[in-house]
Amino acid sequence: MYEPIRGRDDPEQENKCAELHSSAIEEDEDDVEMAVHARSRLAIPNAAGGFNKIQEESSKQKQQQQQRLVSLDVFRGITVALMILVDDAGGILPAINHSPWNGLTLADFVMPFFLFIVGISLALTYKKLSCRAVATRKAILRALKLLTLGIFLQGGFIHRINDLTYGVDLKYIRWMGILQRIAIAYLLAALCEIWLKGDNNVNSGSSLLRKYRFQWALALMLTTLYLSLLYGLYVPDWDFQIPTGTSSAPKLFTVKCGVRGDTGPACNAVGMIDRKILGIQHLYKRPIYARTQQCSINSPDYGPLPSDAPSWCQAPFDPEGLLSSVMAIVTCLVGLHYGHIIVHYKDHRDRILHWMITTSCLIILGLALDSCGMHLNKVLYTFSYTCFTAGVAGILFAGIYLTVDVCGYRRPTVVMEWMGVHALMIYILAACNVVPIVLLGFYWREPRNNFLRLIGVGT
Repeated sequence: MYEPIRGRDDPEQENKCAELHSSAIEEDEDDVEMAVHARSRLAIPNAAGGFNKIQEESSKQKQQQQQRLVSLDVFRGITVALMILVDDAGGILPAINHSPWNGLTLADFVMPFFLFIVGISLALTYKKLSCRAVATRKAILRALKLLTLGIFLQGGFIHRINDLTYGVDLKYIRWMGILQRIAIAYLLAALCEIWLKGDNNVNSGSSLLRKYRFQWALALMLTTLYLSLLYGLYVPDWDFQIPTGTSSAPKLFTVKCGVRGDTGPACNAVGMIDRKILGIQHLYKRPIYARTQQCSINSPDYGPLPSDAPSWCQAPFDPEGLLSSVMAIVTCLVGLHYGHIIVHYKDHRDRILHWMITTSCLIILGLALDSCGMHLNKVLYTFSYTCFTAGVAGILFAGIYLTVDVCGYRRPTVVMEWMGVHALMIYILAACNVVPIVLLGFYWREPRNNFLRLIGVGT
């Protein structure tokens, strides 16, 4: 039977920052961006008593491994497998690909699942802090690393299998992306967990809310800001250009808007903010709404434009934009709450009960908002979408926790657990098409003389 992670309500020790480097060996930390574990660092033993020191360190590591929340790794691995499935099979089965606009498909759960997992991981990582300043510095550095990696992998054209040009034109580089959004949500949630929590002990549901009331207040402020901008900003007419050839001048299109509070593909505030701040040339060039019936005769798949297609069908639009990332932070904060339940409640029954109460409220609220006209929309990351997907993530996590950590059925999930531990590496190799680029992108004299042909696989 899996023993639950021991939650500790130790008082904060902000006044001991100067003693940090003279303290005992620090516990290994999880790289919680996508849960890549840092390698263990053992102190070099002295000549006298070195063997005993190694034994003590080994026993500490084994104890930490026993206390590890395996269900979180399994959940992360399932999400990675789901991501690979929808990326590879989405073109063949458009029904599991991202929804062209309103509505949900299987692919639309991947991003909120990752953000939810990041929140839980942060709650476990920062449950006991030696120094807030040091923890803040480490969180900022991790976020910057993830942000830089995301821009490198998704900012140019190196991830396009059919367009293997290895240069990145900074004039058209894409600033936002999946890893960039995770980096932003990770940083804000980490700072919340480091700085915005009370000192009171948790012995009930109400005391849990009081301890983290400032985090809930921030989530409410972010949601209010998002809704105010989405439904309050005026969206004027806007223009965009499409290149027609190397020598010809680009073709200019005008999109008629002049509305406020529109949540359609052409005139929403999410796209307007990205065009104003990031620049339209830095947005994603293959918008998801190009698969709608208005823009594709093969909808819900990509296809030729209908004869009466509106002009905005060919306009860039970033599915990981600035305003929509505000609600992505809220998803991460919801994950923090689920992690707090693990930290402060020791009994399996109490944990699952509190999870299911939160999950039920989120799902009911999401469906109610959708029925009232605030549609479930992944591209805009609407409030209803945030609530519903976070609730589904809570149900799935509770089920995996009950199966793996409570009942001990770990062997059937060992592959998912391994994928969860190496999630970032798998994402880079599979989802960013690094492996296909290596196999197809290097050739001798002619593109068809690539590595696959060398080993006898290609024709």
